[in-house]
Amino acid sequence: MESPGGPAASVCPRSGHLVLCQTQHTKIGGKEQVGVVATVFGDFLRFYRLRLALTQEELAQRTGLSVRALSDMERGRARSPHRRTVDLLIAGLELTGAEAAEFAAQSRVGRVAAAADKPVRGRALELSIARGLPPVLTELTGRETELQVLADFAEEAESSAGARVAVIHGLPGVGKTALAVEAGSRLAERFADGCHFVDMRGTDPVPLPPEQAVHRLLRGFGVQDRAIPADPDDRFALYHSLLLDREVLLILENAANEAQVRPLLAASPGTVVLVTSRKTLAGLNAHRRLALGLLDEDSAVRLLAVVAGAARVGAEPDAARRIARLCGGVPLALLIAANRLASRPQWTIESLAVQLEDERRRLTVLAAGDLQVRAAFEISYHQLAPEAARMFRLVALMPGPHTTVETAAVLTGEPPSRVAAALAELVDASLFGDFGAAGRYTCHDLLRVFARERLELDEPPETAEAAGKRIRDWLVAVATKAGLFFDPDRAATAAPIDGPDPVPDRATAKRWLVDEQLNWHAALLATVERGEHRKVLDLATGMYWYSYLNGVGDLWRGVFETGVAAARALGDAKATAEQLNCLAWVRYALCEQPREALELNELAVRASADSGDLVSEAWSWYCRASIELRLGSPADAIAIAKRSVGLFEKAGNQVGRHLAMSMLGTMLHAAGEFTEAVAVNAESLAYFRAAEGFLGEDELLGLGLVLIRCADTFAAVGDTPAALDLLDEAERLFTRYGVDAGLARVRFTRGKALIAAGDPAGAGAQLVSTLEEARWPEIRIEILTLLAELADANDEPPRAREYRVRALAECARYDTPSVRVAASRLAATLGLG
Repeated sequence: MESPGGPAASVCPRSGHLVLCQTQHTKIGGKEQVGVVATVFGDFLRFYRLRLALTQEELAQRTGLSVRALSDMERGRARSPHRRTVDLLIAGLELTGAEAAEFAAQSRVGRVAAAADKPVRGRALELSIARGLPPVLTELTGRETELQVLADFAEEAESSAGARVAVIHGLPGVGKTALAVEAGSRLAERFADGCHFVDMRGTDPVPLPPEQAVHRLLRGFGVQDRAIPADPDDRFALYHSLLLDREVLLILENAANEAQVRPLLAASPGTVVLVTSRKTLAGLNAHRRLALGLLDEDSAVRLLAVVAGAARVGAEPDAARRIARLCGGVPLALLIAANRLASRPQWTIESLAVQLEDERRRLTVLAAGDLQVRAAFEISYHQLAPEAARMFRLVALMPGPHTTVETAAVLTGEPPSRVAAALAELVDASLFGDFGAAGRYTCHDLLRVFARERLELDEPPETAEAAGKRIRDWLVAVATKAGLFFDPDRAATAAPIDGPDPVPDRATAKRWLVDEQLNWHAALLATVERGEHRKVLDLATGMYWYSYLNGVGDLWRGVFETGVAAARALGDAKATAEQLNCLAWVRYALCEQPREALELNELAVRASADSGDLVSEAWSWYCRASIELRLGSPADAIAIAKRSVGLFEKAGNQVGRHLAMSMLGTMLHAAGEFTEAVAVNAESLAYFRAAEGFLGEDELLGLGLVLIRCADTFAAVGDTPAALDLLDEAERLFTRYGVDAGLARVRFTRGKALIAAGDPAGAGAQLVSTLEEARWPEIRIEILTLLAELADANDEPPRAREYRVRALAECARYDTPSVRVAASRLAATLGLG
């Protein structure tokens, strides 16, 4: 039973349920059509809700949808719910089988009916997609994750009570427009009234006023010019009233600020507003913020291939990756580089990479017609306030990639409050980024190149020179003082800091050295280039004890190499010997280069003898004993350790003498002379125990080392309880001073002792916990081998094999006699020959 324009009722032939619907006559394409209006879906929704005796509020709680959304769907205002919304309703209404299928089918009928019911809106949709969105000239690459985020956001909006706003922001050239346009193309069909795109011209000298933007939007909605009010308030009122009955995807591209965008935001349910801007628009009440990042290297190479040709890029993959790195993952830079290659088929990719490696020419090379990286950066730069622009220029002088309010204040000579405001403006303009935590900022490599250009153009040379010297000197001075906190014998020699002092104690010194490592190390290298040998030597000298406790080989090799060069340049034989000893220690302990370490130590021995300083010479031989042992000569190591003991005794240095005695005990242990090793270790330990109340911090850490050596020997002769007691004491000592390397040695030695004590589970826990922290490859090899043996005992062949394979890989990194023996045994056990 039906009548034109009236209600109809029928029985569903599949489910047998009553179907409520309404038909209406419309004309589409000049032909009369009879269609089902989308109120059918709302009727079903209300029917099933009332069947369960649920209020709209109760159904909202069940589904997570808003009451407003449910009300709009039941009244037919929201007539094209998305699949996810329908799935939530099916679950909340407890529909199954045919009822669930019928309910889902009615939601799809509603979407078709909504489109047929609005021919004017259909034309608006067609116009907005065909004319509103800019043409896509290059395939969007590397933004799959971001597109999915926007798709999910649009899906969430379908069940929201009001419009949803997302802000896409990022540095110039990162591809905000390309992402928004691609999202608009993919998502437009989800919105009954289409996609509307407005360029807000936020980077123009005069951005598009909201009054003009709303005029364009009204025209996109099909409103004739003569019907658009002249009064701005009336114009906005008409716009908002029309939006109340529309579901649109609104893209506001290149927004200048929050005030320009805010009047255009909609209140209509199901509408999504995407705002792109170079600024973060922190004052805008956005439901989602998408900080558009840089392309990873693989995506960057793919973009080059899309434009320049896959075959061409595939023929020079290494050069293509160099270009990707030099462009820093910025899509605009990559697009320009690819266009230059495409327009110059005679060029090799390598030739373009060589051009880009010249930092002073890089931005000039990254220009193709009206596409210019420099021009994109200049727009944002010229919009900065004077203080922020000056900050941007001067930060190019930072030795490392990161800055803080404190370092920027030293650099600029401005008060921290003004510096913080300038940095905040640079972040808001997407010229700086937050690095990890609040208060730390980073500048992209291409932007740093641009900042250096502006520094030369806009800053007097003497100002730039003074600022650069100020920050270099400050970083080196603070690093020197911070390092000396770990060397009590020299802590009092630290000079006062000219400027803010961020390292009043050892704890802050450690944090600062870690946080500012890239900056102070780069400042050290710049100081080396300027021939300031005394500053270089002071920093390297101050870093010995800190380097022993923290850091990696590459860092300390570079530091102590500069220290050796500086000491030689100053003609200081004693300092030269000290720095050579430090460098030798790094080579054999951290860089896995024992033979190179031996060569350096021989130079240190000669330099210390030339200096006439017995203590320096004694430490040189002390270092030599460890190297000789690693190279497989226990007898030579014992003789050298005894020589070190004698030199310390002759110099009257009791702490050094007994540390060398402990070292001698280790050499005797390695040679299998356990009885003598126990006696020597006991004598050393007795000295440190008697003098403990008078020892400095570094000497107490020496006590920790002696405790570990004694424990290792006691465990070897079967006195496991005594060994474990000594290790507990060492652990308390290293914990008190936060010495991670010492704690790792304790756990390694305890693991071996627990194996001897018949506690494999406890031993395994200790060994596993120290595996990643073990600095020396011999120790890592021994740990892995012991873990393999424990796995064998626990009947876990696959795990045992895994440990042995890892141990064999470690053997390949370090060539010493003992390691070669270990590698041979591992290979035989693994059946590799």
